[in-house]
Amino acid sequence: MNVLRSWLHLLFMGVTVVPWATAAVVMSPFVSANRLYWFCVGWVRLQVWAARWMLGIRNEVIGWENLPVGETAPAILLAKHQSTWETFCLPALMPHPLAFVFKRELLYVPFFGWALGRLDMVHIDRAKRAQAFNKVVEQGRRLLARGTWVIMFPEGTRVARGARGQYKTGGSRLAVQTGAPVIPIAVTSGRCWPRRAIVKRPGTVVFSIGRPIPSEGRDPEALMREVEDWIESEMRRLDPEAYRDERQAALAA
Repeated sequence: MNVLRSWLHLLFMGVTVVPWATAAVVMSPFVSANRLYWFCVGWVRLQVWAARWMLGIRNEVIGWENLPVGETAPAILLAKHQSTWETFCLPALMPHPLAFVFKRELLYVPFFGWALGRLDMVHIDRAKRAQAFNKVVEQGRRLLARGTWVIMFPEGTRVARGARGQYKTGGSRLAVQTGAPVIPIAVTSGRCWPRRAIVKRPGTVVFSIGRPIPSEGRDPEALMREVEDWIESEMRRLDPEAYRDERQAALAA
């Protein structure tokens, strides 16, 4: 049954993205960046709704009170990355527009990438690291000033449930450069929507939002270590089953 439901949801995404993305591209020269963003978020919300009824995947959010309050209050969200699910859900859940920092190759994905390229986000060439980071800082300052929150996945790519990727300092460096607080987010999406998996499982994905971490005057590496420690500790609290082998190894030692 999960196989059938997963393929139906995948088909639903493919069928709905074509007209939605086409409309986004056509309307992009005539509407504001903010209006275009929320129009595209409408498609993301539709996929989250469809996943609830087709796949049985629901969301639980902990720590709403930790989000900054104010129309232009800045924030840099640094989230655990286990699957595509958080890239759908976080824009649908957050009260502010989000600007993802992503590799420019995504712009070439038919329809989805074309619409993504019309949004005011930060696409970078990973082969040009120094230029890429300068672009992140330049665009990040502008976006944060108008109340758009920048979101990054410090592990850089999706990691398997129970695994820890290498936390890179791009997000913490941006925070130090701009003075924006960092919001760490732990996500248990891997138990319902494993990375690179076609077949999904019903269940509840927990998003745990940590307290803002001030960035002014901080060392980027120390700041990222604090983010990593909080996220990884929270992941073990939220999904202890995924880290059973790790605990057993620690006990054996």
